[in-house]
Amino acid sequence: MTTTIRTLIVDDDFQVASIHADYVNRIDNFTVAGVAHTADAAAEAVQQLHPDLILLDLYLPDESGLSLLARLRDGPGPHPDVIAITAARDMASVRSAMKLGAFHYLVKPFRLNVLAERLDAYRRLWERTNRLKEADQHDVDSLFGLLRTSEPAPLPKGHSAPTLALVRDVFQAGNTELSAAEVAKQVGISRPTAQRYLAHLVRSGLLELHLRYGTTGRPEHRYRRGR
Repeated sequence: MTTTIRTLIVDDDFQVASIHADYVNRIDNFTVAGVAHTADAAAEAVQQLHPDLILLDLYLPDESGLSLLARLRDGPGPHPDVIAITAARDMASVRSAMKLGAFHYLVKPFRLNVLAERLDAYRRLWERTNRLKEADQHDVDSLFGLLRTSEPAPLPKGHSAPTLALVRDVFQAGNTELSAAEVAKQVGISRPTAQRYLAHLVRSGLLELHLRYGTTGRPEHRYRRGR
């Protein structure tokens, strides 16, 4: 499913806002719906443009970004998702952003590839939630995993980073769906070992687990790259 996530850039620095807008426009499946430099302008843009996502600076000249986030959340709508982008490093701001529903919190300065990782994680979550009508526990676990970036969670004890990389590489084609036995054969490891690495990648949100029901009555676990 091809999607376009309409994004509102909110930053009081005209140059920074322009850089972020240019970068967002170069990322697949994202487009800049508008740019605002004050909280009032941002609130008006939300009403007029109905963006899917806001990249929100917390230091705005007329109102705190956190206050604006609370105002948008408690208002009648629209209710776009928010990624906070700010120089604020204090934990009070971080906690407030989390409580108010921010999907991510990027501390300035950051490399633009970090922004791309956060946007890619958001895109995968956005597409998955729009595809599902209802969710079981596995779906919920997978959705929360998609909030992570393209790097997996820290490896559990006894796992090898090179082996993990080999398992991930098997799925680089994007449309590949494989069983643990098929992955084990390609990588040259045992099936139980492959299952452990596959489970780790599922928990990290980088792979999706699907059940294929055959004639035996017991479903086969199939894995493919997260979308």
